[in-house]
Amino acid sequence: MGTITWGSARARWVLLATVVGSGMGFLDGSVVGVALPAIGRDLDASMAGLQWVLNGYTLTLAALILISGSLGDRVGRRRVFLIGTVGFALASVLCALAPTIETLIAARVAQGVGAALLTPNSLALLEAEFTEDDSGRAIGAWSGLTGVANAAGPFLGGWLVDIGDWRLIFLINVPLAALVVAVGLRHLPESRPEEGGGRRLDWTGATLTVVSLGALTYALTVAGEVGVSSWRFLVPAGTGVLVVLLFARSLRRSRHPLIPPRLFADRVFVAANLVTLGVYAALGVTFFLLVIQLQQVLGYSAVQAGVATLPITLLMLLLSARSGDLARRIGPRAQMTAGPLVMALGLLLMGRIGPGSGYVTEVLPAVVLLGLGLAATVAPLTATALGAAGPADAGVASGVNNAVSRAAQLASVAAVPALVGVAGDAYLDPARFDAGFSSAMLVAAALAASAGLVALLLIRRPRGEAEEGPSPYACGLDAAPLRRAPCQDPGRDAG
Repeated sequence: MGTITWGSARARWVLLATVVGSGMGFLDGSVVGVALPAIGRDLDASMAGLQWVLNGYTLTLAALILISGSLGDRVGRRRVFLIGTVGFALASVLCALAPTIETLIAARVAQGVGAALLTPNSLALLEAEFTEDDSGRAIGAWSGLTGVANAAGPFLGGWLVDIGDWRLIFLINVPLAALVVAVGLRHLPESRPEEGGGRRLDWTGATLTVVSLGALTYALTVAGEVGVSSWRFLVPAGTGVLVVLLFARSLRRSRHPLIPPRLFADRVFVAANLVTLGVYAALGVTFFLLVIQLQQVLGYSAVQAGVATLPITLLMLLLSARSGDLARRIGPRAQMTAGPLVMALGLLLMGRIGPGSGYVTEVLPAVVLLGLGLAATVAPLTATALGAAGPADAGVASGVNNAVSRAAQLASVAAVPALVGVAGDAYLDPARFDAGFSSAMLVAAALAASAGLVALLLIRRPRGEAEEGPSPYACGLDAAPLRRAPCQDPGRDAG
């Protein structure tokens, strides 16, 4: 463990650099959604183009986040963190200058690479450099403060779009990155493990992950426009499936696999990730379509659309710690069953949002139910995934859980719009989009309800909890994996 103590000047500098650096990624993840209609109008983008503005970033982040922690272990966590910060800022400039939707998508892919490098290494720096007594508190503060950045994103993004231009949402990353680099070069210690530099890097597994996710996401995105019998769907879909099989084979044959195959022998671990798949698939398509529905159909401004979804994040910040405490007392099964079902109810109500809907009477009840269900679910879900894996595999288990959540969002954002008939330029036709949105919320509700059913049937306390008690730690699914220990509940010690 490190030597930095909580409350010292060094601690404040290290927290400033790591929180602001990771906060850029969290802010960017939530700020872009409210700008999608403006981006689409300005760049004459189709629905598929808007899908890729989100999915290009998520794709590289999901595919590379598992290996980036190991890269930091080998070449230095500060070095990789700062390289990721600079790369993220440069990609943000490219996003702001993008003249076409294709250029913007390419720049978003580059942003995802930068985010994958900086986020896990910011957490690893906190774990390694703070004393054993204070590392949990530092990680808790990181979680809480980055959660605030995530909550501020929709409001800030909407405000920037309304007062100026959508390109400003990317330019705000430049001064933040400059601050991180200046503080990091002066105050962040270089950090790497003892000799040997950690596990070897499974570049084969990482490459196969990128190719498989990219091919399957492309196939799902174009399916609504070209049909499932077209070569434009069949070739990438077949390629994606083949590469998934090659990835599974590489895990069995590699001496240093990206994901240890033994994790999937545990039923509770598999069940927790199936619940993650359903919950985050529902969330992915909901957040993608809801802000468009509010702006294009209900006539909200960008900032109004951002503020409309704010109760979800606020409920998460207020209730996550309490939800985790309750799950530790009664076990995770009840909340992991009830939470997704409450989410499903909120999504059914959300499907009723349409022309003339009032915020207090239609939008707010749906948003509140979705937030309550999510708050009930996330803390016990992540704790269960980590607890099932055990302390030795907690870091990689958190990484798998994180990757599954992002892959679920990738798939749902790619597939559901086409399934409900809002491909092409449908987002420009309020009546057509409204009909598709209602159908999409039915699909999202079914996904959330299926996650609750999986929890009811398959979730039990992870091995060892009955004797030793459950782990007092949990990671938010938007956090990155730690290398040696799970992270603290986002709501605990956030101040």
